[in-house]
Amino acid sequence: MTPKRLAKIINEINNILLPQVCFGCNAQLTRGESILCTVCRHELPLTDHNLTDENVVDRMFYGRIPIKKAASFVFFSKNGIVKNLLHQLKYKNQEQIGGFFGDWFGSYLKDEKMLQTVDVVIPVPLHPKKEKKRGYNQVSLFAQHIAVAIDAEYRSDVLLRTINTKTQTKKDRQLRWENAKDVFELNPMTKQNFKHVLLVDDVITTGATIEACAKTLHQLKDVCISVVSIAVVP
Repeated sequence: MTPKRLAKIINEINNILLPQVCFGCNAQLTRGESILCTVCRHELPLTDHNLTDENVVDRMFYGRIPIKKAASFVFFSKNGIVKNLLHQLKYKNQEQIGGFFGDWFGSYLKDEKMLQTVDVVIPVPLHPKKEKKRGYNQVSLFAQHIAVAIDAEYRSDVLLRTINTKTQTKKDRQLRWENAKDVFELNPMTKQNFKHVLLVDDVITTGATIEACAKTLHQLKDVCISVVSIAVVP
């Protein structure tokens, strides 16, 4: 028996003993399905944002920080599939969900002319203590798959989060801004001769975190910044 055939048998046995279920509805996934069943995939509230037309994420940063283009993949709501997926991604050790979104969104972004000049993809960083406790940055895998899709370098060592803030889920816009404005700095140990940065986050609510990161990145000479995220709160 070949190793490939053996691996396939082991995988089929695992699927029988520990069947994979949909993160949206808990139904058992069938062959060819991953993370979400076909029904839940069709129910995801896709934004249909492209990088040609103006959208709600673009308008969020008008008058605040120079952003070349911004877009999110799905809309976030207090209840629904997206909230459940992001909760599993952030708090239940389901990092593969980030890769799932990165592959899907990346398949759209690879053809966007606006991103053809991007030379580096940078995730919004976690504080080292929080990342150590969680075991990973929930944005990293999403950003890595986006970088592969648009043929850009992925760098997680450029931006540093210097203050370990508490979760901002229930804070209003002003408090989010106050908590984020002095949190980030450039890593003096890395070369940073970038021209077009794609800054990546999981959820954009008020834009305070992205604004703080972008202001830090604008310390680089002649840098241009675009933004993408998994979700945006409409």
